[in-house]
Amino acid sequence: MRALIHIYCGDGKGKTSAAVGLALRAAGAGKRVLFTQFLKDGSSSEIPVLKAVPGIDVCVVTEPFGFVWTMDDEEFSRAKAAFSGLLREAEGLCLGQQCLPGEEAPPEGGYGLLVLDEIIPAVNCGIVPEQELLDLLVRRPDGLEIVLTGRDPSPALRELADYLTEMKKIRHPYDQGLEARKGIEY
Repeated sequence: MRALIHIYCGDGKGKTSAAVGLALRAAGAGKRVLFTQFLKDGSSSEIPVLKAVPGIDVCVVTEPFGFVWTMDDEEFSRAKAAFSGLLREAEGLCLGQQCLPGEEAPPEGGYGLLVLDEIIPAVNCGIVPEQELLDLLVRRPDGLEIVLTGRDPSPALRELADYLTEMKKIRHPYDQGLEARKGIEY
């Protein structure tokens, strides 16, 4: 079976939720899943549940950097190092070149699904080099399905996608001043 590339994009709610749903479906079918998040600090409500699901490994950066537009140059450099490192770690794990912390060998049989949640805005703001992501997508192992989420994928990313799903915002409570709610938006 040919492994495909999925992009969940757009200004609407549901990109991460769709990726989480696919991760659960893949794990339920016996696939090993690697779930990563970019531009987030690992405190989102789906992370503890995903960590508890057999067959799903979660790799996140736990240092809170805040929003990109609020970072000074030093914070941006640290965020860039951390999140570029996360992409390289995910690639190493998926290519069988490194192990998860506490494990002595790469996952047996490799991963069937890699989720790169919020990788697209990480690329768009320059925290993760787009060419590194494109290289991973092109040379991914046979059988590794990859999901990317975030707004405004570049033409190069769009071209590589087999699934390109846009979540379109019609109405959102944020527009009326309602803050993001734990368990719903994060």
